[in-house]
Amino acid sequence: MRIVTVVAAALWLAACGSDTAMEMDESSTGSTAISSSAGGHVTLGVNSFLWRASLDTISFMPLHSADPFGGTIITDWYSAPAAPSERMRLTIYILDRRLRADGLKVSVFRQAQTPQGWTDAAVNPQTAIKLEDAILTRARELRLASGGS
Repeated sequence: MRIVTVVAAALWLAACGSDTAMEMDESSTGSTAISSSAGGHVTLGVNSFLWRASLDTISFMPLHSADPFGGTIITDWYSAPAAPSERMRLTIYILDRRLRADGLKVSVFRQAQTPQGWTDAAVNPQTAIKLEDAILTRARELRLASGGS
């Protein structure tokens, strides 16, 4: 009897799900489909305009990893030629399929070189905000260039 109750509860909960909540207007999400050689496509869980804009904005930094399905971009350490004794690393999280300001989060890490090696250093909080603004501006440009409104 206990098994029947568990199965009935599982079926009842499964019936509560709906695919209609995930349907979004492509003009706001960007084209998030990747075509495969087999003719099918896989839909990304992130906004393609934010994804491309993020990669464009940090193109001067070496990439450590990029996960288009999870929406995470991690750069490797980068030292600007003007300041070789400090380096930066970024982690960009794309949190939504819609092109929205709250669908993006940038984390900035900074290290300074000391006689003991690289040590963590304070980051100006405006750095992440300025990067987010630059990515959002580029994403809007990409959206307009694609014919979206």
